[in-house]
Amino acid sequence: MAVSKHLMERFVEFINTASETLAEELVSPEAIFHIPGRPAPMVGPAGYLQIIAMMRSGFPDIQWTLEETITEGDDVAARFTMRGTHQGNFFGVPPTGMAIVVQAMNFYRWSDGKIVAERGQPDLLGLLQQIGAAPM
Repeated sequence: MAVSKHLMERFVEFINTASETLAEELVSPEAIFHIPGRPAPMVGPAGYLQIIAMMRSGFPDIQWTLEETITEGDDVAARFTMRGTHQGNFFGVPPTGMAIVVQAMNFYRWSDGKIVAERGQPDLLGLLQQIGAAPM
């Protein structure tokens, strides 16, 4: 069964609000999340909330916009734009007050209306360049 547009819209609401209720609704307790810079995956709703908290620690106003999806059965490829203001430490870079606009490609696997796996690939180089931590 194909993943509905409604589920992805609910997921975007979840990542933009960090709602624990939506985390429990949309993320399987056994879900595995592979993220750049971490050797071990994060697990379950609490793991995904930690990922959001990591981003919000550097960019408290961060918001994700879902730009495009390609769905095949229970698998979804999604392109996002992340927008926020660098107001906290991020990857060791002190706050700069600079605004970011960064693309991300994420790949999801859903089962029974819940995410069971994700691999995220944000443009970390572009992000670090936008906050002055890497040369252009």
